[in-house]
Amino acid sequence: MTVIALLSVAPVTEDSMAGEVAKAVEALDEFDVSYETNPMGTVIEADSTDELFAAAQAAHEAVDGDRVSTVLKIDDKRTSNQRAQEKVDAVEDVLGREAKREQ
Repeated sequence: MTVIALLSVAPVTEDSMAGEVAKAVEALDEFDVSYETNPMGTVIEADSTDELFAAAQAAHEAVDGDRVSTVLKIDDKRTSNQRAQEKVDAVEDVLGREAKREQ
């Protein structure tokens, strides 16, 4: 089973969050997960919800600050094994092109 999630961890601050977000992303390296960071969060793939939740908790705890905001959205498709890229590929097949547009 592959569990896919979108994780966003950030300190609540007016200053740049890049350094603290980098700490959260770096914390994921301690777990058996794959991930890709984008401007709005990090997509994580894990073999189990246990591993996913442990990685998300470590990322949350890695961020310093008086207040930390964490959002975790999970797709736990229990009847099949689907990777994140396969989900993107399916949309692109329907579109007939890449699901990307640059202005």
